[in-house]
Amino acid sequence: MSIEAELREEHDRWERREIATHNVLPYILLGIGTFLALLQPLWFHPVHLPALLGLVLTTLLWLAWFITLHPQWHDDARLMGLYYVGLLGLSAGLVAVAPFFSIFAFIGYVHALRYLRGPWIFVGVVANSMIMAVGHVGGLRNIIDDDSWWLWAIISAVTAVLASTFIYFANLAYGHSQRQKQGLAELHRANLRLEEALTENQRLHSQLVSQARHAGVLDERQRMAAEIHDTLAQSLAGILAQLQAASQTPEDAEAMRKHLVQAEDSARRTLVEARRTVQAVQPAELEGARLPEAIAALTDRWSQEEGVAAALVTTGRPHTVDPETEIALLRIAQESLTNVAKHARAGKVQITLSYMEDQVALDIRDDGVGFSQPAQTGTAGQGHGFGLVGMRQRMQRLNGWLSIESEEGGGTAVSASVPVPLPENEES
Repeated sequence: MSIEAELREEHDRWERREIATHNVLPYILLGIGTFLALLQPLWFHPVHLPALLGLVLTTLLWLAWFITLHPQWHDDARLMGLYYVGLLGLSAGLVAVAPFFSIFAFIGYVHALRYLRGPWIFVGVVANSMIMAVGHVGGLRNIIDDDSWWLWAIISAVTAVLASTFIYFANLAYGHSQRQKQGLAELHRANLRLEEALTENQRLHSQLVSQARHAGVLDERQRMAAEIHDTLAQSLAGILAQLQAASQTPEDAEAMRKHLVQAEDSARRTLVEARRTVQAVQPAELEGARLPEAIAALTDRWSQEEGVAAALVTTGRPHTVDPETEIALLRIAQESLTNVAKHARAGKVQITLSYMEDQVALDIRDDGVGFSQPAQTGTAGQGHGFGLVGMRQRMQRLNGWLSIESEEGGGTAVSASVPVPLPENEES
């Protein structure tokens, strides 16, 4: 059980005890007063028994009607004001018959605090003190016969002051108790709102997790699409180019054989790449080799197949980077060389791989025909292919950047850069 629940339960328990005391105490005091009044003839003057019993019965009915039978009236200021006026009248009658009933008149203080509001509390306390003072001086007969009204006035004043002071502080305590109760209620409502907020946050978290999972699925699909484009599609395009070249040289058996052999080699590599892509492993060029060696091997093979001079220059001190970065830069080099072969009509390609303190950069420049503006969904002259989209997505996943610069007749430059931390103990 929480501390807030324990406090609320403790407060409710004390409140139930207080209400039970208010409901039972007047009957107990009335019973004690009646018992002593019936014994009064043994010590003092006799009591008028019919008046005593009639007033006791009337008081019992008055208490039962307002206090016991109709508890829903207790918060009605007008009804309980009427009850209190009747209580004062009955107490005055009982004390006039027998001074021992001043014991019962004490309930007037308790019920003034419980059922009256504002300044009426102190009006009730003063009136009740005047009634109890009659019992303190020995009854109404002593005030009349012994001319002791001045003693009654003094006792009434002192009792009223003392009772009013007590009631004042009791009222403060009651107000504090009510504010505490309201504070507990506010705390309970705040806890309920917090629980609702936590439930809503949990729902939103589940929704975000679902959305993140969906976004991850889409990202993985895009990554696989880029892998397929960079491996199978490019390799198949190379095979198709070799077969077309072979079909265009039917009279030259040696040239045809050369194109067919290259197509066969490309087909074998494509089959290997297809298997590796399905198994989600790194490209064949990166197995057993670091990124500079892999790009150099790719460049040499491409240069031999296309008959275009191409060279790789590595600057800086090569250090180990994560596999995803190596794969991304290798695929960008592969895509760029494929586009040069398709569209640039270049005579030379220069590739630069630069290792810097906090990044690795790759630049591919050709001296081809170039173009006026880069295509938005592909590379130079590619139209609406997957190339540029795939390269940009690879860089975005690595928090890198990609730029393409070109002009008609001035060639094309593709630049990619990926931020990478420099290992503390790098190996050359």
